[in-house]
Amino acid sequence: MSGKNVATDRRESQLGVDAIAFGTRQGAFESVAERMACRPSAAREARRLLSAALGAWGVAELCADAQQIVSELVANVVSHTNCATFRLEVRRGESGVVRVEVGDRSRVIPEARHPGACSESGRGLVMVEALSFRWGCERRRRGKVVWAELKPTRETSP
Repeated sequence: MSGKNVATDRRESQLGVDAIAFGTRQGAFESVAERMACRPSAAREARRLLSAALGAWGVAELCADAQQIVSELVANVVSHTNCATFRLEVRRGESGVVRVEVGDRSRVIPEARHPGACSESGRGLVMVEALSFRWGCERRRRGKVVWAELKPTRETSP
């Protein structure tokens, strides 16, 4: 991917709506990204960053589903990897599709499970699949990126 992202390596997310609203254009994408510490509180930080980006881009209608998705993707990194940090990126394309990406250094590809009715866990990626337009995982040179895309219900201009 070429171009720059709005990003920071701070422990606590410090990006505001202004930074996102005037975020970097990457060809056909607007993008905001941040490296976060791999700890349970990162899900809250990720939801805040995501909400600010969606609001600034005029697609706040996607917020509830996107927050559920990012919470699950972050929880998976925190629970199933030994990574110290992960990278969250939120992008919006010309068609208005929003892509949420969570990248980490683990090479283990997540798989959707189909747990029994009494199971207490294992439904996260099934939920991601249900809430998103499409989702997937890509191996990268240094780990992987798990992503999900959401479509707004109305036309938006980038």
